[in-house]
Amino acid sequence: MERFIQYTISGLSTGSVYALVALGLALIYRSTRVLNFAHGDVTTAGAFMAFALLGMNMPFAAAALLGLLFGAAIATGFYFSILVPAQRRDATQLGQIILTLGLGLIIQGLVTYLGGTEPHSFPFPLSEFKIYRLGHITMSQLSLGTLGISLFCCLLFYLLVQKTRIGLAMRATSENLAAAQTLGIPTRQVLAFSWGLAALLGVLAGLFLAPALILDPFFMLEPFLKGFAAAILGGLNSLPGAIVGGLILGVAESLAGGFISIAFKNTLAFLIIILVLLVRPEGLLGEEFKERV
Repeated sequence: MERFIQYTISGLSTGSVYALVALGLALIYRSTRVLNFAHGDVTTAGAFMAFALLGMNMPFAAAALLGLLFGAAIATGFYFSILVPAQRRDATQLGQIILTLGLGLIIQGLVTYLGGTEPHSFPFPLSEFKIYRLGHITMSQLSLGTLGISLFCCLLFYLLVQKTRIGLAMRATSENLAAAQTLGIPTRQVLAFSWGLAALLGVLAGLFLAPALILDPFFMLEPFLKGFAAAILGGLNSLPGAIVGGLILGVAESLAGGFISIAFKNTLAFLIIILVLLVRPEGLLGEEFKERV
């Protein structure tokens, strides 16, 4: 029982990071029906920006904030300079997805060129080696901080979407773009804000993953895939579903790795996703998307 609790808590810590990645993907898909395959690479760019600023002896809080804003600026700039012109030329959804893939490849090349391919150790104020014990349950300072801060940010995100004017505008735009425009909502600005906020959530996840992993131009590849899987599991058009999917995926991985084998944990997690989607294709909390014509 103690091992079960230990693996569950560890899984929740990892799953909370997956939830941040999944939230960003679900937010963009819910707003624009576009799968953003550059999400992981934008996160990598933000993490490398924070790392470069830390190398200039900038305080961690300032470097992290600028890294978050840098990622948000890339996503917002991409939306205004590439995606909007493509939409005005009636680009298909597949075409827009390919544009995000192209952005990801460009960022990969630039990060590799400017940052090099050598792995880096990412300095972080929370230690992975400082351990807290509660009976036979142990958690590192980094894991506890990751779980607490990630869930707190998910709560802030929920309050932003549900309780603020900009959140109301985001929901109206995602539900019916034409009606939102008729009501005078500046939909382009709202959608750009959604892209920037999604990137900010992704970079935040990257800042927690960087000290646990080795920072290199491809360190977000696997977390991006896990976040994408979590978004599908919870429902791509459901923001609460993205959080639930991330937590379930993290716990499933941890339990499989602890009780079966490390090599099997990824397999079991995706088997769960397949089984869920066979029963409920729209995901656990998602709803079938019906487009008005």
